[in-house]
Amino acid sequence: MEEMIEKAKEHFENLVKEQLERVERMKQAEDWLDYSKLKPIIIGVAGGDGIGPEITKHARKIMEFVLKEEIENKSVEIRDIVGLTIENRAKHMKAIPDDVLEQLKKCHVILKGPTLTPRKGDQWPNIESANVTMRRELDLFANVRPVKVPELGIDWMFFRENTEGAYVLGSKGINISEDLSIDFKVITKQGSDRIIRLAFDYAAKNNINRVSVVTKANVVKATDGRFLAMAEEIAKEYPQVKWDDWYIDIATAKLVDPARQSDFKVFVAPNLYGDIITDEAAQIQGGVGTAGSANIGKRYSMFEAIHGTAPRMVETGRTKYADPSSIIKAAALLINHIGFVEKAKKLEKALDICATYEAKLKMTGRDTGATGEEFAKYIMETIQDPNLEKRFEEFAKN
Repeated sequence: MEEMIEKAKEHFENLVKEQLERVERMKQAEDWLDYSKLKPIIIGVAGGDGIGPEITKHARKIMEFVLKEEIENKSVEIRDIVGLTIENRAKHMKAIPDDVLEQLKKCHVILKGPTLTPRKGDQWPNIESANVTMRRELDLFANVRPVKVPELGIDWMFFRENTEGAYVLGSKGINISEDLSIDFKVITKQGSDRIIRLAFDYAAKNNINRVSVVTKANVVKATDGRFLAMAEEIAKEYPQVKWDDWYIDIATAKLVDPARQSDFKVFVAPNLYGDIITDEAAQIQGGVGTAGSANIGKRYSMFEAIHGTAPRMVETGRTKYADPSSIIKAAALLINHIGFVEKAKKLEKALDICATYEAKLKMTGRDTGATGEEFAKYIMETIQDPNLEKRFEEFAKN
């Protein structure tokens, strides 16, 4: 028993040192990147695994269409990121091989398709999630996801902390013995401050008078307690924004309560809880295939579809019928983030018309519906339509 305890103490000591070093790096973090001062803004595109390359190529084509003028005058450059595949990651036994990480760091923003995370029993080695690694390596501390369902009065914005919580140490737990396993969770003052402040700042700038903080601080007292205490302090700096706190279990229940749905506005949560409620919210919107996601840092930002790699679609030869809506939504978030706000709004409206309001083409995931290529073409034709605004207003009204 003593030997097991000593081994655990050494393991925990190394984790504490690692996290204290991370705290120091956060204290020294650079200011926000100003895209208006960059020429060109470099957009990296990584297809990922499974249906990822297929849906991502359609989103890239739409980005090239929307940003045609900027690409031609060299204020924007789009380049491919090669090697972010499960085959290459397994070959190098790394979540993100060094040469791939180097490619990523030469970009300012990244559009990424879904990447496969190995799990017990599959054919791949037990390497860490590429998403978790990318968020840590590029310090993408804020996962930002919008969810809108106008007919239900839902207009939500989620701020999920990306670099702490249960996930960042998810592969660094320890099996003490055949009978005992322990995992770890980490919350820091600096990590909590920046995600909570981002949520309150968004609410204040957009005249939104509610921020809901989601934890389980009544049970997980040290880490979740710190997160909630930080929210209390930061809220004092935003007296114009009302806020409340929810425990994750009741929050997930209230998201599907018709009497409460329209009350919520902005959410902020640690990593695991944010993952849970954003996927639930996406399902209310129409499924995870309808939702895009932004991963924001001060120096880098990454935008992605929130669904998985859909291996069954690949195995049954249905890849070309995969719905690219989620990655196209992510592309719109990217375009907005780098400063082309009106172009992003046009793309979002076209996507709403094509996917929801008008839906002349149905995406079924099978040959009973449209292909991703046909759907992308439909969106680009809609963007070009001089009556786009009128079409959007009419459908939104009804």
